[in-house]
Amino acid sequence: MTSRPVVCVTGASAGIGRAIALAFAAEWGAAVGLIARSAEALEEVRREVDRLGGKGLALPLDVADHAAVSAAAGQVEQMLGPIDVWINNAMVTVFGPVEHLEPEELRRVTDVTYLGSVFGIQAALRHMKPRDRGTIVQIGSALAYRSIPLQSAYCGAKHAIKGFLDSLRSELIHDGSNVQLTMVQLPAVNTPQFDWARSHMPYRARPMGKIYQPEDIGRAIVRVAERPRREYWLGASAIEAILGNFLVPQYADHYLANTSVEGQQTPEPETPGRPDNLFQPVDGQHRMRGRFGLPRHHLRLSASGPATRIATVAAGSALAVGLGLLAGTALASRSR
Repeated sequence: MTSRPVVCVTGASAGIGRAIALAFAAEWGAAVGLIARSAEALEEVRREVDRLGGKGLALPLDVADHAAVSAAAGQVEQMLGPIDVWINNAMVTVFGPVEHLEPEELRRVTDVTYLGSVFGIQAALRHMKPRDRGTIVQIGSALAYRSIPLQSAYCGAKHAIKGFLDSLRSELIHDGSNVQLTMVQLPAVNTPQFDWARSHMPYRARPMGKIYQPEDIGRAIVRVAERPRREYWLGASAIEAILGNFLVPQYADHYLANTSVEGQQTPEPETPGRPDNLFQPVDGQHRMRGRFGLPRHHLRLSASGPATRIATVAAGSALAVGLGLLAGTALASRSR
């Protein structure tokens, strides 16, 4: 046992999850339960966590396996101590038009991205709720509010987990629980998913809009865990997409139809039959960043920063209305 803060991170082998695990090790000296499918990649992350002053525990498993997730939470409690923060980050996706998606692909995205998060929340609650303390952080996306073409399975899963959290939040309030529940809606981030996700597009996938780096997201999630709120919208582009959709959803439909099909593809042709991580991890590609290194947009960890920032916006507040009008105006002007 240890007096260190104990944090669990799913999807910890690469991308945002890896950045989050390392940020908690560096800033909190945390003991970090590392959950993902690749034992080899998790061992590498574990060594990095230890080097940064934390204590890592590699727990290779598939988050779509309810029993494995529950057992992992128990193992963390036994070996590292009571879980203070549980972070759901694991996801898979498939790029392509709806009519090209196979039933097993749709089911797999739902099993990992939606049910994997549900199973993580249930595992965390079993330990946190009897102690009446702990924080659950759900990594979301602006796509939980504003869906885009060619990512229907992923957008549907993100919408679903948001709805699940809303139900759970009311249950916790009813029970007078002090367990904290927060969802963080992210902008586009430069992760390996654009290299290893399954794709039915003719050209290689790319993130849309401003691209942020995983290290900045990792540090932001530490701040979120220190000051949990109902929901955070991270980055100006995420705020614009969410609020623009609130105000002009039909206009957004047409804007995205005209911009985001080509906007999610590079000029490079896709490689037919390349390995993807939908059902199995892809060896040798577990890294923090993808291939979209520049430009780098920095996140300001302040609700009042002049550029990109974390913003917690209460629905219906004057701030939300004001930002929404600006976002809607910007959205309309760009599409003319």
